[in-house]
Amino acid sequence: MPQVVLVNPQIPPNTGNIARTCAATGTELHLVGPLGFEISDRYLKRAGLDYWPYVKLNYHETLEDFKTVHQQRGGRCLGFSVRGSSNYAQFQFQDNDWLLFGSETTGLPPTALSACDTTLYIPMAQPNVRSLNLSVSVAVSLFEARRQLGYLQ
Repeated sequence: MPQVVLVNPQIPPNTGNIARTCAATGTELHLVGPLGFEISDRYLKRAGLDYWPYVKLNYHETLEDFKTVHQQRGGRCLGFSVRGSSNYAQFQFQDNDWLLFGSETTGLPPTALSACDTTLYIPMAQPNVRSLNLSVSVAVSLFEARRQLGYLQ
């Protein structure tokens, strides 16, 4: 099953909402530091409600720490960016994909982007809108991957 990776997330409620989505879908969630908040942040916990016990949460202090785990476990790293090269809806997801998302303010750092097997974007009709909310982007892409892989039965 695809996994969600948040690299340097900054806004606790976004991460909490993503954690709730991961809990609901049984998706593993990886947080890559530095984070813009403490894991114990009340806004993070509030957004995740009482679902935290159901989140398969992994914390990696650095991007290098995450890369080590990724190499051990295998699979493709798919970086999501407004400047991605492929439309996520036309991309063929695989069961062992890692869906990488950057911080709300800066996106994926260049070192994370360069480690990705490919970069994807979510098309938006209005060119004056810079990006979608991080938790929306994660949900849209995770559910498309799950749909393609037959997990929405």
